[in-house]
Amino acid sequence: MVDHAKAEAAGAERRLQDLGIALPPPPTPLGAYVEAVRTGKLVFFSGMLPVVDRKPRYIGRVGGALTVEDGRKAAETATLSALAAAREYLGSLDRVAKVVKLGVYIATEGDFRDHPKVADGASEMLLAVFGEDKLSSRIVLGVSSLPLGVPIELELVLEIED
Repeated sequence: MVDHAKAEAAGAERRLQDLGIALPPPPTPLGAYVEAVRTGKLVFFSGMLPVVDRKPRYIGRVGGALTVEDGRKAAETATLSALAAAREYLGSLDRVAKVVKLGVYIATEGDFRDHPKVADGASEMLLAVFGEDKLSSRIVLGVSSLPLGVPIELELVLEIED
């Protein structure tokens, strides 16, 4: 179990280590775009999917073929990809001053209503890594489909320290 008081004082890289989280290889573009763009102190990341080594870990819609728990795990996987992309772009996650925005797009079936529970898979991972003082605002949307048939796509904006 992690000592949360100690984790709060540690940087993001140390928290990952303390939590026993190994990041996957950073994602690479699946089309004609770049993974990250910086303007001023903000870094905008391209949509992050629950994909590892260019292969989807989850396929389907939440509330249909996938459960809320499957959706949470897909959100966690997409968040780990986002963290890997951030580390690659920044050199270290300790450069993150604030998680400014988290957007969670969830491919769902018809009358699905537990979007916040699914999105918490991403928010809780960011909370564990960056701490409450760097936690972001969030928007959660249900959509009919996402690239590659995955259930989750994340939008992430970080403020960085130079």
